[in-house]
Amino acid sequence: MTAGRRDQYTDRSESFGESLLGEILDRAHELPPHLVGPLVSDVVERFGGRRPQVLLQDYGQLLLVPLPGAGLTGGEPQVIDDSAAGRCFLDAHPVELPEDDGVRIHLPLLDGGDQVGVMAMTLDSVDGHDRRMLHRIAGLVADLLVTKHGYSDLFFGVRRSEPMSVAAEMQWSLLPPLAMIMPRVAVAGILEPAYDVAGDSFDYALNGDVLHVAMIDAMGHGLDAATMATVAIGAYRHARRAGTGLPEIYGFMDRAVADQFGPEQFVTAQMMQLDITTGRLQWVNAGHPSPILVRDHRVAFRLTGPTTLPVGFGGPEPQMSEMRLEPGDRLLCFTDGLIEEHTRGEEEFGESRLIDWVNQLERTGRGIRAVVRSLSHTLKRARGGHTTDDATLLLVEWRG
Repeated sequence: MTAGRRDQYTDRSESFGESLLGEILDRAHELPPHLVGPLVSDVVERFGGRRPQVLLQDYGQLLLVPLPGAGLTGGEPQVIDDSAAGRCFLDAHPVELPEDDGVRIHLPLLDGGDQVGVMAMTLDSVDGHDRRMLHRIAGLVADLLVTKHGYSDLFFGVRRSEPMSVAAEMQWSLLPPLAMIMPRVAVAGILEPAYDVAGDSFDYALNGDVLHVAMIDAMGHGLDAATMATVAIGAYRHARRAGTGLPEIYGFMDRAVADQFGPEQFVTAQMMQLDITTGRLQWVNAGHPSPILVRDHRVAFRLTGPTTLPVGFGGPEPQMSEMRLEPGDRLLCFTDGLIEEHTRGEEEFGESRLIDWVNQLERTGRGIRAVVRSLSHTLKRARGGHTTDDATLLLVEWRG
């Protein structure tokens, strides 16, 4: 059959599902950020849904906060650890609850593995076709929220549950997405205190088959530390994107910090490269706490090896350490604020207590995004519910 005759018999009429998804795509390009909510409401109504909600995670990763907008259901923020929406958020799977007038369904809003939030609505009933279509709608809504995030302060304001310092403002604008979940590798991070963090930061990039990771801790606190962290991360990205190796990246970061801040200021740093096809891991440690390797859901050992001076102190060219990961291995990177915190007159929290909590949470078998969040909040409670220094976690999983 010729192409022309095939066209004659092909049905190109728009199906209901195509029309529904097309409404989002057709309006997305020029949609102002404040009209994202009303667009979601319109699509849910066409789908036969009621009481639509878009819930965004707050910066402290404790609450899911309703996005305002015409047609959207408001209400109080929902506690992540004590709600159906929270279960959906933590496990990244839909949660359905029977109600008097139908079924309340919660859908994860995922973008590259990063959890934007949760979309919820009530339907008379839910079948397999509904679930498939809602999964696709939620994916488009997540992409739309991420795209529009950079054009407006609306989403920043929704996600804040308390005032944020200028230093923290700088650090949050510097960060990559808090999570990345890919078939061969996954990354998840968290910063504490979320609204007053200053000197801690991390960065990552997946370039082809190589995952690049860096964690830093700038000396001091407040704006000076945030500024130093910004320079260090900027220098790291510049050298990484130039295709240099880890020793050269260290040297570039070292000169940038020394030239800008003088000989008495410094940044501890941990830089890694992971070949996600083979599990070959290389790293350089510049005065930073050694990462922890978790294997078979238990802490196996610390990634010790040669260290060099912190960034800014003009140390010698660092030696690279290397090892081969096994499928399922997790690497936990952290800053010293996590283990050095203590209340007045008491001993430091310490590495042994950190390891105990890692082992307990790893036994739950949850994904790394939920584990790193639970670990950070559990450790903060164990330290008395306060943090006088930045305490940052980054968890990397090689899936093999």
